[in-house]
Amino acid sequence: MTNNCKAIAPGKSLNSWQQFGLNLAARIYGGRDVVIAIDLTESVGLNSEGRRRLRQIVEDTLQSGDTVYIVPFATKINRLQSETTPLALESGIRFKGKPEDIEGILNVLPFESDLTLRNTDIQHAEWFTYKGLARLNQCRLDNGIAPQPQSIVWLTDAPLLTEPGIDSNTWKETPRESPFRQADSKLSKERQSWINALPINRRSQIITTDNNRTYDLTVVDIKPTVQEFCTPAPGGKETCLVNGYLLKLLLFPTLTTIIILLISAWGLRRYISLNKSWKIRIRFPDDDRIETKYRKLKHQEKIIIGDNESSRAIACPGEDIRGHLIRKGNKIYLKPTQYAPLEYRGQELKQEIEISHDSFSINCPVGKKDFEINIRVYR
Repeated sequence: MTNNCKAIAPGKSLNSWQQFGLNLAARIYGGRDVVIAIDLTESVGLNSEGRRRLRQIVEDTLQSGDTVYIVPFATKINRLQSETTPLALESGIRFKGKPEDIEGILNVLPFESDLTLRNTDIQHAEWFTYKGLARLNQCRLDNGIAPQPQSIVWLTDAPLLTEPGIDSNTWKETPRESPFRQADSKLSKERQSWINALPINRRSQIITTDNNRTYDLTVVDIKPTVQEFCTPAPGGKETCLVNGYLLKLLLFPTLTTIIILLISAWGLRRYISLNKSWKIRIRFPDDDRIETKYRKLKHQEKIIIGDNESSRAIACPGEDIRGHLIRKGNKIYLKPTQYAPLEYRGQELKQEIEISHDSFSINCPVGKKDFEINIRVYR
């Protein structure tokens, strides 16, 4: 996708539901933006520890689907990026989790300082990076793509996230002509606006160089976010960006999740019902001497009709097995054997039938004499 995104400015604050939706969409669709911002001046000088930690970040924390951007800086953004080429969706290094991807990123990283560079303009680097990352997610909004969480790995001895108007007492290396020395300059205000607009979380690790100087390896994490712009519309209404954007992103996954949950609930309910034993109550109204019997019946089990010896049987006159009471799933069936008559609803059974009621009667006639059996199923 080409980076055909418009210029961007900080928008209005998102409400909690919008931020929740963006976080959810980012989790569903995956991917992150990871910026490795390296101070190229001699004061940083990546020694073995710094290189090891940077390699560790690349090898251990990058995930398949991440996009990596390398931003070297000193007085301004150097070499691989420039003010006329902002961070763009098509300019990142796509990480697919393969060993060659790791080596490809490590080969691009500038591990050596540039001795010709002086005076790190850290606020300029921050302005460039935060504005560029915000633009990436806004570009995704414009193209209907899910936002991504973002991280910047800063390697610099310069102070980060300082107040606008960075004087020499705060950071002596800021170039004398830098607009960021003036707190009310356009770029100073813009930088601070982006810092305020982005949900930033910062963590740092101090690293000591070979000549006993120190710099910070700082990771700044930014939750997936976009800028909300609402515009008055006819009829006393207003049109906004984020709600419609989230609806498009989350509608299909939400419906899919609901369907999966319903199917899972149905499957679980069916599984439980299939594994539940039914209690079968058996009464013999034609012979008061026979006590009421109870049997258990599970899925794919059967009870014999006509065997007077088995505990899995329903006793009736004669020695022949007249049929079976069979459970298949949550249905119950009568199946005759044809060895001796078995009647249901006044007719002799010739083939297996489904019983649609939980209470029913069968008859095991001997000659012209009936022998009725009442059966009640407790599911």
